[in-house]
Amino acid sequence: MSDKRRKICVVLGSRANYASIKSAMEAIKNHPKLELAVVVGASALLDRYGSMVNVMEKDGFVPAARVFMLIEGETPLTMAKSTGLGLLELPTVFDQIHPDIVLTVGDRFETMATTLAAAYMNIPLAHTMGGEVSGTIDESIRHAVTKFANIHFPACAEAKERIIRMGEDPKQVYMVGCPRIDMVDRVLKKGDFIGQKIFESGVGGTFDLSQPFLVVSQHPVTTEYGDGERQMSETLLAVNEVGVPVLMLWPNADAGSDDTARAIRKFREHNDDSKFHFFKNLPFETYIQLMGRAACLVGNSSSGIREGAFIGTPVVNVGSRQQNRERADNVVDAGHDRKEIAAAIRKQIQHGKFKSAPIYGDGKAGERIADILSTVKVNIQKVMTY
Repeated sequence: MSDKRRKICVVLGSRANYASIKSAMEAIKNHPKLELAVVVGASALLDRYGSMVNVMEKDGFVPAARVFMLIEGETPLTMAKSTGLGLLELPTVFDQIHPDIVLTVGDRFETMATTLAAAYMNIPLAHTMGGEVSGTIDESIRHAVTKFANIHFPACAEAKERIIRMGEDPKQVYMVGCPRIDMVDRVLKKGDFIGQKIFESGVGGTFDLSQPFLVVSQHPVTTEYGDGERQMSETLLAVNEVGVPVLMLWPNADAGSDDTARAIRKFREHNDDSKFHFFKNLPFETYIQLMGRAACLVGNSSSGIREGAFIGTPVVNVGSRQQNRERADNVVDAGHDRKEIAAAIRKQIQHGKFKSAPIYGDGKAGERIADILSTVKVNIQKVMTY
């Protein structure tokens, strides 16, 4: 690799991916020794899941390539096939772009395709948010990517130590924090709030956001495929019982998404949804504004663990999707039982906002990542330490 203007290829596969790496993309784009190439694929291209391409372009990022690799159906079969399709398409893209380093994010199926393509092509791989545990297939993917990666950017101290215990070279493990927290810090410092304008998008009832409200973000658990409709129904019935207005996000594209979405549609058909408003997608900045003012965040999104700790948002984490992930005092766990969820929500509302706990970063992860990528020396023949 050349020491001047290294080309860093960032592969984005979902709306969450973009928020998780945006600050690093900005820092790479503006770094005098780096060049940014962005590849967009999977659900990040599809309007059904809130296409991120238009948002990225408004932010000044023009994709170098688009990879249509998501086979719809949201089953374990289509998820596996989508991974394979990504592995077929991404090598061609990498061959055309000629990146010096590929930067991949997190733990999704497109992350695995990105990882395998880079590894077989002898392209150094950098990985953010490795080393964390969560108890689902995401954890298995995350750890597998760690063993392929040459450069590691964990978000917290426990993750850093776990990566080293997995046998990775400590000199290539950099605890930089989570780039998502950079964006959270930026939004909080601006102090803006979208307020009632949020009801101009989405569907459902409208209500006064100066009064307590809930944010619900619940995704399918791939290792519990087939139970998503029941799980989502229990959460919906719980928040309905609590009686506080709800802003609700549509589930992601993982296996079981159709089951989770079906529960939402059935709930709307058979219940009064005047205190519910549903969104296919929300800009990250808007989502953070809502988290900052919500009486409680309910569901199984990692945002409750990560951003919630930094913001101090009361969170009810439902089910196993974030199992064992390092968390702050703002999180209360509940099973997929409406009474248990409702009781936890009431407890969190009564408590109110928590003190900020920056265990996943201090708002400067993107700058650190860019600086390290500009100078790091990488040997694709990894040196293991045991």
